[in-house]
Amino acid sequence: MSKISIEVSEELRQAWPQFRGAAVFATVRNSAYNEDLWKRIGEFTDLYRAKYTTDSIKEMPAIQATRQAYKKCGKDPSRYRPSSEALCRRILRGIPLYQIDTLVDLINLASIYSGHSIGGFDCDKIQGDRLVLGIGKAGEPYEGIGRGELNIGGMPVYRDEVGGIGTPTSDNERTKITEG
Repeated sequence: MSKISIEVSEELRQAWPQFRGAAVFATVRNSAYNEDLWKRIGEFTDLYRAKYTTDSIKEMPAIQATRQAYKKCGKDPSRYRPSSEALCRRILRGIPLYQIDTLVDLINLASIYSGHSIGGFDCDKIQGDRLVLGIGKAGEPYEGIGRGELNIGGMPVYRDEVGGIGTPTSDNERTKITEG
């Protein structure tokens, strides 16, 4: 795994001066399924449904902060929901989470638990040695995982040398995590 730096663009700093972020770089072996993780996800979703409603999750500080960031960058968070909010709403509507692979499932659980939209990327698929967090442009090409072409204009977006790889709504097909 090569070293990758992360920068925040001046454009995003101006629009969202409160931004705080974190990154974890790790070499891991991903598997198709982890039974213990899915038991934990099941237990957690039961507790989650007892505690929250689709209205109350909008008041969670992390979800509220991401919704505000969308507004400051020019995106409607009701039309393009942060992934953490979309996952929480899915649980509260009684719809099971997708089972993708162990690493993605773990990231989704952490996202629901924390309320933060957490991106996961395969570093071997990132082009160049830096990511820049900026604001998406109208018409900028972006293929969201399982979503097809996504309009990222006015949305926070991480970019490598080639283009966008992650937004709080969806990561990009090009740099997605796969099993192995």
